[in-house]
Amino acid sequence: MNRITLLIASASFASLSGFAQDAARLDTGDPAAKSTTAPTLKPATQENIIVYKEPGRYGGWPANQGLWQWGDELVVGFTATYYKETKTDHRIDRTKPSHRVQARSLDGGKTWKLEEDVPYSEPKKEAKRVPLTEPLDFTAPDFALMFRFGSLHAGPSWFFTTHDRCKTWQGPFKFEVEGVDGISTRTDLIPLGPRECLMFGSCGKKSDNKEGRVFCARTLDGGLTWKLVSFIGEEPQPGGYAIMPSTVRTKSGALLTAIRMGKPEINIQLWRSDDLGKTWTRLPDVTGVIGGNPPASVLLPDGRLAVTYGHRRKAFGIRARISADEGKTWTPEIILRDDGFDGDLGYPRTIVRPDGRVLTIYYFNGPRAEDRAIEGTLWTPLP
Repeated sequence: MNRITLLIASASFASLSGFAQDAARLDTGDPAAKSTTAPTLKPATQENIIVYKEPGRYGGWPANQGLWQWGDELVVGFTATYYKETKTDHRIDRTKPSHRVQARSLDGGKTWKLEEDVPYSEPKKEAKRVPLTEPLDFTAPDFALMFRFGSLHAGPSWFFTTHDRCKTWQGPFKFEVEGVDGISTRTDLIPLGPRECLMFGSCGKKSDNKEGRVFCARTLDGGLTWKLVSFIGEEPQPGGYAIMPSTVRTKSGALLTAIRMGKPEINIQLWRSDDLGKTWTRLPDVTGVIGGNPPASVLLPDGRLAVTYGHRRKAFGIRARISADEGKTWTPEIILRDDGFDGDLGYPRTIVRPDGRVLTIYYFNGPRAEDRAIEGTLWTPLP
């Protein structure tokens, strides 16, 4: 029995409050429908890699945890559970346990090693989420912060911190923002200084208190308290949602936030702020209908904006678009993968390596239905 099998076997039973929040939305529209014909591009170079793959297992949803970078040292978090053939929803066996794990690379993402021990876990219902008592330094060289969420329907959210490159984690710490209810957020941070940071997350809609609206909050005291800066866009109609933002700050100081939209759009929108999140302007959408998938945004070394995402319609795979003018116009879609078995894939995290190549990590399937893995693509955009 190998290391990851031991980790999964030792996990507590994963009920809806365990891993199902990772798997509750598989919005594809009509997954059998092909995308409308449009020009596409290929990267200048690309190389696919495997992070985690085991027979009978299912790796999922890196976007729900994180990808952290210290030069060529990388850590990615994801969920490992069991595969089961189903007709609807994700192809997971909900009667078997799951576990959140992380993998580490020391060569910029080419090879990966699963950690011996899981350094953080899902707090049980009885676990005490304590207030943060010492301010954080968001610019410390080995620091990282990870948000977690308990429910898609009413929160709450909490966070873990690490000061040694994800070798050990502290928490869970309470996370509250005055005036924001039902917070169910993932990790999206823009540090502004040692004690000052913006975060972007999802919260409940007033109409049904289900996760479905994006907000921006700010701390001035190292994370001890967070204040609401703004909501981004209007609250979606009942049944619709705006969730899972991914934000960059450009050289000009503008914030560009890509947001996963669902029902009726099921696309990715882009919003811009020139006053550190106080007000927002909608820019041209990043995508048309792709099926429900969150964006992962990065700035390339030349200042261009790259947004990566899973494509849950035929041809199933991973795609990207690039803007050279801060989101005003976009290149045709860049095809990183188009060989997925079905639409149960995506949820990427993306970083730029010191050598300028881009690494996008996602969950993927194929060529067989039972192949469910955490994979990645090292790619170089065209000039």
